[in-house]
Parts: sequence; structure tokens; C-alpha cells
Amino acid sequence: MSRETYVTEALGGIYERVKAARVLMVGAGGIGCELLKNLVLTGFGEIHLVDLDTIDLSNLNRQFLFRHEHIKKSKALVARDTASKFNPDVQLMASHANIKDPQFSVAWFKRFDLVFNALDNLDARRYVNRMCLTAEVPLIESGTTGFNGQVQVIVKGKTECYDCNPKEVPKSFPVCTIRTTPSQPIHCIVWAKSYLFSNLFGIDEDESPDLDNSVNSDNASEIENLRRENLELKHIKDAFGTSEFTRLVFEKVFKIDIDRLLSMEDAWKHRKAPVPILYEEFQRSANAEVKKAASKVASDDQPVWSLAENFVVFKDSVERLSARLLQLQKNAAEGSTRPVLSFDKDDDETLNFVVAAANLRSQVFGIERKSKFEIKQMAGNIIPAIATTNAIIAGVCVLQSFKILNNDIDHAKVVFLSRRPERIFSTESLQPPNPHCGVCSVARCGMEVDVSKFTLHDLVEQVLRAKLGYSEEISVVTDKLLYDIEFDDNVDKTFKELGIDDGTFVTIIDEEEPEGSTPRVNLELLVYAKYVIVVLVVVTVALTIHREGLGDVDVNYKLTSIPEIPRKPVPKPTEEANEVPVSNGKVAVSAGLKRKAEDDELVEVNTLDTKKSKVETRDEDVVVVDDDEAIEID
Repeated sequence: MSRETYVTEALGGIYERVKAARVLMVGAGGIGCELLKNLVLTGFGEIHLVDLDTIDLSNLNRQFLFRHEHIKKSKALVARDTASKFNPDVQLMASHANIKDPQFSVAWFKRFDLVFNALDNLDARRYVNRMCLTAEVPLIESGTTGFNGQVQVIVKGKTECYDCNPKEVPKSFPVCTIRTTPSQPIHCIVWAKSYLFSNLFGIDEDESPDLDNSVNSDNASEIENLRRENLELKHIKDAFGTSEFTRLVFEKVFKIDIDRLLSMEDAWKHRKAPVPILYEEFQRSANAEVKKAASKVASDDQPVWSLAENFVVFKDSVERLSARLLQLQKNAAEGSTRPVLSFDKDDDETLNFVVAAANLRSQVFGIERKSKFEIKQMAGNIIPAIATTNAIIAGVCVLQSFKILNNDIDHAKVVFLSRRPERIFSTESLQPPNPHCGVCSVARCGMEVDVSKFTLHDLVEQVLRAKLGYSEEISVVTDKLLYDIEFDDNVDKTFKELGIDDGTFVTIIDEEEPEGSTPRVNLELLVYAKYVIVVLVVVTVALTIHREGLGDVDVNYKLTSIPEIPRKPVPKPTEEANEVPVSNGKVAVSAGLKRKAEDDELVEVNTLDTKKSKVETRDEDVVVVDDDEAIEID
């Protein structure tokens, strides 16, 4: 009997479309493993998988494509190798990379019939959402938070996008990235609390069994690395309670482990690499700078401690916790369970350890340090990932994909999973795009330029004003404010100097409000560097512009189309006259905010948050739920 017999009977005529489908899956974590299994067993013809993370011991309780011998290996590559055995007829391609890398361009996204998001953070989710809107590829967004989950279908021009509704800031964290590529303070806090504290004073997370039986030519080097890590950990615990214990801990987690991460060169091609820190250097700095006792430093919870102060508190807390645990072990009855310490945010000694360790790790990865007061607020919000929830949500993703492949978007739903006994599933009809959304309710256009020669002045004068009819009241934004009527310091800089390259999105915000009307919607320009071959039908704009006092000016750019840029809808009346739309409304800008660039560097001005709020919904100090964070849970 053919392996296709039952799935053909179950799916009927749509199965041929499933077999012919080319899909992209972003993320190979909790949801990703279950989703990839489903896609392969369903028989999707070609599946591309992208994930930057490596496999960690804590993943193994719910990410069932991975085994112990896979620890430290690429999630994407291992998931591909494991899942390919389920159905050899499926083409599986995997990339151990960041989905935001330049190689994954809009033209690349256009190759797919459907994209599945199984990501662990808001920033990456928003990026994929934007790329799918630009490439006009349907997206199925999913996430879980404990026992809750959600699946959302996103189709450009027909449904709400990921950013149409503001996201509440969840109070939990991503598990998969805290050990390898932290990017937020919360990642370092969770690392200090759930990994380092637990390994030293609580239940050992990473003590691994003998791996001799799994050694082979493919994983021999990984097994050797694990043996070395186990020996290092054992050596540290052998020194527990001695004067050397603190130094050994410090050197392992802030020097040896960081050097090992740096050996993963591919992980740092497009992000800032960590910088190891040395015990002796910090000891000298602490001796010179810190004139008060560690207990006095730790008692002041409002300021952000200096690096030297964090070092002093780290040493003191390790010594105090070691002495406490040794006393508990000494007093324990013979034959009883080995005593351990548990983190408690109201226990000053355990909190001081987490604060100091988290801030030192933040220094290693170039992340903002936090005060003891702030860390205390953040340190208790852990929501566990539930394997069953991931499996259910992954199944719903595939069911929704059938409706997209069958061109039956009207019957697709937003699906919510909860633990309510009276109703586990609830659904909502897909809503039309939010007309005030700064991500999907915008005009879009591609522009090919020589980024080494084309300047911001060329963009403003030749393209925006002369060609597209903008007035002087505009703002130009990428991840920074580049230009507005009160900030023109960058006009003579080339795109290259401004950090604009192939694949960069440049957003134009219309600030003019004609009497009786509204500003135009944002214009989103996607830049194609001139040396890149663009797989698009390009409308060449080769014209000569004559402006008074300038003479003839040659235009050296190409637009993929001449965009239609409609006016924004009139906001609904509100009780408060000053209220504005959340993500794309007009906000009054105070005068006198213009600043001069110093040393020819980009300058961020006070209006930047205002401009960026018109581009997309912002989440300051976003804390992402586990590695399978939900979009928004009712």
C-alpha cells in the first residue's frame, strides 16, 4: 500500500496542491518540531526551514526531533535530518541562519506559496510579517504560552497583519536563546536565574550521562565538547566552598563558555559577537573603584551598578550562598535528599547573585544593564512550554494551510486554544486590515539605486518631491530617523553611509495635513542595491528633471512601479481632542529639536520615537514568552 493512500483519502482533491506546494517554515523550536513533522507526514512537496538556534538540553523535553547526541548542534539541520526519514518523497532544505540575513530577500520570499512562523520573539515575527506582506505571500502565524495557544492567518489586503493590533507586553521569556545568543536584558536574567543559579546551588540541569554509545564520525567532536564541559563543571563543584570556587565559576561562564560560543563563527556574521571578560582585570578594577562593602552596594537597589560593583556583589553572593548550602548539607539527616537552594526574589542573597551575574553577562553581549529593583520585577515571570500545546497548535496550522492552498480564505479562522473546561477551542473570523496600521496599510514600492552614490538628498528631491509630489513636510525613517523638516544633517550622505543597503526598508511619513484632508499613508520603499540582479518587472524611470536654479539633473534610480499613495482615513472622533491612532497617526512635534551631527555620525533626535511609532507598533523592553510565544491570548 502506498504511503499516500490514507492522506489522499483524507484530503481528496487538495492533496495534489499540497504535493506541489513550496513552503517556508521559520523556527525549529517547540512548535517548529511538531509543525515540521506534520508537514512532512502530510506530504508537502518542498519545505525550506530556517533557524539560528542550536539545541540545548532544556529543549529535549518537548522538541522531539532532537536527542541527547544533538546538543549544541544546529536545530534546523538536525530537524531536517530527522524529519526527512519520515517521508523521503518530501524535499527538505534547511539553513542554520537568521531569517533577517540579507540572503533571505523579498525575491527569495516570493518563491514560496506559504510561510509558517514558529518563532520565539516579537522582532523576528514582525520582520517575517513585513516580508510576507511585501512579497505578497500568505503567512500562518502561531504561538503558545503555557496551556494557551493561537493561530492566525495573514493575507495581504484581506486580513489583519501581525501588527494591526497592539501587543501587550508579555511577562515571560524566550528559553531557546538565553544560553547562546541573548539580545535583551531578560535573556541574561533568566540565564542567571534558571541556568547558572540552578547548576551551582540547585538541581543540576546540564549534568549529562555517559555518551560513549552515541559516538560516531558525525558527532565525535560534539561528544568531546560535552565531555569537556562536564569535566569543567565537575572540577568547579569539586572546589565548592574553597577560596577558588568563585574564580572558577567566573572564568567558566564569562571566559571559557564565551570563547566556545565565539568558535561558532556563522552565528556572528550578522550580529555583534560577545566579548569575554577576565577575572583578574575585574578584580583589579574592583579594588581600585569600589570603596564600600558588597553588602552596602547591594542594599542600593535603584541605580544601575557599575561593572566593578557587579563583580564585587557577584563574589560576595557566591561565597554567601556556598556557605549557606554547605551548612544545609552538613545538617541534613543521613539518607535524606541532598539539600539545594531555590531562587526567591525576596531572598536578598539569591537575588543579588542573579542581579550581578545577569549584568556581567549583559556586559559580555553588549546588552543594557539593569538595576536590582528592575531585575527583581522581571525575575519571577517564567511560563513553561507545554509539549501538548505545541502539538495541538502545529496541527491547527496545517489545517488552516489547506484553506489557503484551496483558495478558501473566507473560511479560515483565528483559532484560540485555552484551558477552559467548557470550551478548549474558540475561533474568530478573519478581520480586514486595520486602516491605521503602519505596517500593512501602507503604499509599497521597490527602488534600485547605486547605494554608494545615491544620497539622501537625491531621494528627497528627485524621488519624493519631484517624482511623487511630496511637500517639504516629510520624514524619512529606517531604524533611525534620517530626515525631517527640522533635521537635515544627513542629506549629503550616501545610502551606504547611512547603513541603507540591499533589502533595507525606508519608510516615508507624510507630515502635511491639507485643510479638510489627511496626510497620505506611509510609503515603504524597498531598496535594491544596483549591483544586485532584481527578479522583478522593473519600470525604468529615466528622465531629466528641471528645477529652477538647478538646471538639468540626471536621475539615477529605478522604481518597480509608480505607487499610488492614498490619503489616510479620517480618524474616528474621540472624547479627547489630542488622542491619536496608536501606530500610524499624526503626532505634534515640538519645534527646536534639530541637532547637528557630530563627527559625521548619525544623530538620533527626540522625535525618533514619534516617527517610528508611525511605522509600526513599538514594544519597548519587550519580554517574549518562552520559545513558543503567543501572538495575543484572549
